[in-house]
Amino acid sequence: MIGLIFGDTDFPKKILKKVKKKNINYLIIDLSKSKKFKKDKKSYSVSIGQFGKIINILKENSCKKVLFAGKVHKPNFSSLKLDFKGIFYIPKIIKASKLGDAAVLKEIIRILSQNQIKTESSLKFNPELTLKKGNYSKVKPNNQDLLDVGKAIKTLNNLGQYNFSQGVVVRNKKVVSIEGRDGTEKMLRNSKSKKFRNHGVLVKFPKKKQDLRVDLPTIGFKTLKQCKTAGLKGVVIKGKQNVFLDKNKCINFANKNKMFITAK
Repeated sequence: MIGLIFGDTDFPKKILKKVKKKNINYLIIDLSKSKKFKKDKKSYSVSIGQFGKIINILKENSCKKVLFAGKVHKPNFSSLKLDFKGIFYIPKIIKASKLGDAAVLKEIIRILSQNQIKTESSLKFNPELTLKKGNYSKVKPNNQDLLDVGKAIKTLNNLGQYNFSQGVVVRNKKVVSIEGRDGTEKMLRNSKSKKFRNHGVLVKFPKKKQDLRVDLPTIGFKTLKQCKTAGLKGVVIKGKQNVFLDKNKCINFANKNKMFITAK
C-alpha cells in the first residue's frame, strides 16, 4: 500500500497511471486546488491542516509509505481548517513557511516520519520521466549559450538554502528573471524580448540542499512553448533530478524551432 499525496500539475496523473498498471494498492490524499482526483474511489479530499485526518487515513489503511507529487499551493494559514493534530503541528509549518516551500515540505516529511510513515521518491514508479546527462535535440548549445548556462547555474547556486526558486533565465550573460513564488510561467512571461529571438536559456535545477524525494522541478510541453514565446533558444535541466513530461513532443518541438534541450 502506498499513499499518494497529490497536488496540482500533470505529474500525479502519470504516477497514478503507472501505479494502476502495476496493480499496486494505493490511496490518494488529494491536496489539489480543484480536487482533481475526487472521482477516484480511493481518493480522500482533505486540507493540509488536517494532519490528524491524514495520518488516520494512512494508518487505518495500513499505509506506511507515501509519495508526494504535484504542486501544493501555500494555504492561507489564518483561514485554514484545522483538526486537533493540525493545531499541534501548524505553528511548526508556519515557522517553516517563512523559510520557503522546501522547508515546509521538509517539516511535513519530518511529521510523517514521527508517525512511522516513510516518504518515498516522487519518481519511484516513473524513473523514465527523468533525463540522463546529454543533449536531446538536433541543435546543441554553442559557446554563447554555454556562457549563459554557466551564469544561470552560478546564480541558482548563490541563492539561499531555503529559497523557493528552481529556475532562472539568462540572456547574453545577464540574468533576465529569477523564478518567484508565482512560478515558471510568470518568470517566462517576464523574460520576453522584442529585440532578441531564439536567444537565451532557461535553467531549471532542484533547489540547493533540496530533499530530492519531493518537489522536483518539472518541465513539459507547455514550458517549451512558453520558452519559444519568450524568445529563448534552449532549456537546461539537471540529469536524473528533474521531471520531464511529454518527452517526445518536447524534443520534436525543439527540433522544429531550432531550440536545444540539455541535461547537465
